[in-house]
Amino acid sequence: MTKILSLLILGMMVIQIIRPLGLPGLKQRRDFWKLAVAALAAISATALLGHGQ
Repeated sequence: MTKILSLLILGMMVIQIIRPLGLPGLKQRRDFWKLAVAALAAISATALLGHGQ
């Protein structure tokens, strides 16, 4: 699951650099780092939930 999530976020970051997504908070090309922070949080949550069981 984390690999799929990583690839999805990486693809969104590349698209953001080429052409901004236009979502709130992602209006400029230089906002791609926000996707990286969101990816780090999402992957951490996925890992914690997966290892918690």
